Amino acid sequence: MKAATAIGIGLAFGSLLLSSMMDGTSPASFINIPALMIIIGGTAGVTLASVGMPSMKRVPSLYKLVFSAEPPDMRGQLDRLVALADKARREGLLALDAMLGEIEDPFTRSALQLVVDGTDPEMVHAILEAEVDGMAARHESSAAPFEKAGGFAPTMGIIGTVLQNLAAPAALGPSISAAFIATLMGVGSANVIFLPIANRLKAISSEEIELRTMTVEGILSIQAGDNPRLVAEKLMSYLPPAERPDDDEDNVARIDVEARAA
Repeated sequence: MKAATAIGIGLAFGSLLLSSMMDGTSPASFINIPALMIIIGGTAGVTLASVGMPSMKRVPSLYKLVFSAEPPDMRGQLDRLVALADKARREGLLALDAMLGEIEDPFTRSALQLVVDGTDPEMVHAILEAEVDGMAARHESSAAPFEKAGGFAPTMGIIGTVLQNLAAPAALGPSISAAFIATLMGVGSANVIFLPIANRLKAISSEEIELRTMTVEGILSIQAGDNPRLVAEKLMSYLPPAERPDDDEDNVARIDVEARAA
């Protein structure tokens, strides 16, 4: 469910706000411009210093990805690979060349192109594994700004609490509750926004790595000329348990029939 992240963050914010209102706190109490400047500006600045400008420029697109990412279609990819295996088994690997234009996924298309071009299986495996490793490294760097921000935001909140009392240290006691708004914003933004988004990005990365790993296994099986039923049995282990039928043998047979009809 692609809206899960937005729902989760909204639920967290709503629960915190509602609980504070039940205790008599006015929502207006959270509107503190100096505290917002310290948390947003300060956290952004130290995060930029930590990860660099290229990573920070990707942050808006990463927010969009987190809130709109669709789960990978593992079952659909399995069916496609089995259909390709069946065609290669019946007509030869060169017959797959005509299907390259129909494949939307660039990774699958480039992998299949290597096979059609007659690339050595070990080289195909090495190239595809390098591509998966490179993607994993890029995804790890994408999550870094949010992880860093999640670590820095609470500290910036504490700094903000102190700064808001420097002008009148004698009044520290009476004003400390208002000043703690900065600490609340820092801890809240870290645990409700930055760290959950970093974790979600890691989860999206893991799902895509799993999809590509399954694709590599399927492409190598196609190149080896494996029977479509065997390809289906190999790839079935990559499906989440909830997507697996109770009777794997009946399901493999059904996939084999669908592949032949494709």
